[in-house]
Amino acid sequence: MAESSKKTSHPPYLKPGERVVIYDGQCKLCNGWVNFLLRHDKRHSVRLSPVQSEAGKALSTWAGMSPENVNTIVLIDNENVYKRSDAIFRVMSFLPQPWRAVSALRVFPLKFRDACYNLIALNRYKIFGKYDSVKHLEADHSDRFIKD
Repeated sequence: MAESSKKTSHPPYLKPGERVVIYDGQCKLCNGWVNFLLRHDKRHSVRLSPVQSEAGKALSTWAGMSPENVNTIVLIDNENVYKRSDAIFRVMSFLPQPWRAVSALRVFPLKFRDACYNLIALNRYKIFGKYDSVKHLEADHSDRFIKD
């Protein structure tokens, strides 16, 4: 079963039907993931927000997470919240082929997928490094990043 939760109110900063990926703006791996989305999500199916921004903090809080201790990618899709591997595979399903095919890995049990995800997420700074401050990425569309 997917790890998601349905909230009773609409998320801040989003219009109905919009999706947002909340990510660690200081994490080099997370920024690499966002650059990947900027290159391959040609339909602009997700918006983006670093957790360190005011919007990212408000969205994280709305999703029931502490913005000071986010160690996962979070996808808010309408009023549903997806974390860890569920967020990654759901986002991959929005992309064109061949990237969409990666979402087929959801067939593996959630405990296994999230154990693999957590192993990388909890060691991401050691493995990939960390920026001293939030890395400002170049958007492929003016509304791609949520502005505070």
